Amino acid sequence: MELSGRAHAARDAIEPVTSFFVSLRAMDGRHDVVDLTFGDPHEMPLPALVDALRANLEPRAEDWFAYKTSLAPARETIATGLQGELGLPFEPDDIAMTQGAFGAIALAFRLVADAGDEVVIPEPGWFYAPMLRAADLVPVNAPLAADTFDLDVEAVVRAITPRTRIVVVNSPANPTGRVYAEGRLAELARALEEASARNGRRVWLLSDEPYRRIRFDGVGFTSPAACYPWTLIDYSYGKVLLAPGQRLGYLALSPLIPRAERAELRDALLPLQLGLGWGFPDALMQYAVPALEAVSIDLVELERRRDLMVQALGAAGYSVTVPEGTFYLWAAAPGGDAVTFVAELADRGVFVLPGTVFDRPAHFRISLTATTAMLERALPALRDLGAL
Repeated sequence: MELSGRAHAARDAIEPVTSFFVSLRAMDGRHDVVDLTFGDPHEMPLPALVDALRANLEPRAEDWFAYKTSLAPARETIATGLQGELGLPFEPDDIAMTQGAFGAIALAFRLVADAGDEVVIPEPGWFYAPMLRAADLVPVNAPLAADTFDLDVEAVVRAITPRTRIVVVNSPANPTGRVYAEGRLAELARALEEASARNGRRVWLLSDEPYRRIRFDGVGFTSPAACYPWTLIDYSYGKVLLAPGQRLGYLALSPLIPRAERAELRDALLPLQLGLGWGFPDALMQYAVPALEAVSIDLVELERRRDLMVQALGAAGYSVTVPEGTFYLWAAAPGGDAVTFVAELADRGVFVLPGTVFDRPAHFRISLTATTAMLERALPALRDLGAL
């Protein structure tokens, strides 16, 4: 049996990631390795998370574990939280509960885009391309600023064509850790308004915000939704709770979308999520939302880990992008060859993510979700292979 064209396209788009997963089999059964690849936990889960799940595990009605769509208490909690956090008048009906940010992104792509439409995505960026290919959409890369990895509005404008339907912005950004300033987002908003008028077709903005609450040094955050009305926001609790296996997220419609258009979008959310294969979080996770809304990993400790690695890698001669948010560290590989560098690190028992996963073969990413002890164990190997 032959694969569908979209299955082929999605497979090819994600091949650098799947190839790296295969290479990680070298870690199987080894207890002496330091795994700095993905944003997985390496310590026991947050007690508040466990308490919230335990408190909602005991059924309180016959339908406690029946089919659930987007539950009202979860949507109400999130809308209130967004009002305070982003300063925008979100309403519960603007919120669709999803299986993490991936579920929200998949929903957004199908909510406003049709087969063959183009979607402008940041480079370096995460898993957008295979998700787009699986939806019969066309990814178009827009490079971030070469030296700073800031949002490059001119690059976005160059990437827009009459077929463009969505532009994706990820802030704080994975893998670079950059947080985009309000002025830059306002500049992008003006560019998208001009492109929409020029093309005679609305260009939407998808603001990918799963790391929104993970920021350092008192850096503020502005959502593009505050600058550009035609914005959809995706969010995941898996990052701030450091529990990516408990799939909980949402897609939020900007409350600045004109009322008539927003009503049409709201009406489409439920049937589209059903059509996508019941794209709602499990009942238990939705019940826990009110208790989880204010729960977070230790950001002070995370910032200490960031400072430890930035200082150590800088002293070893690495060119490091100091992250303003997320729990990643993005750096240039010595010699400009991340594949060779990552392999040499693996030989020393340290595993990091090569930039090939992000279409940047000269860089690598470290996950700071490792414990401080793990990071310190990795430093001798990183120093041995450093640029000095």
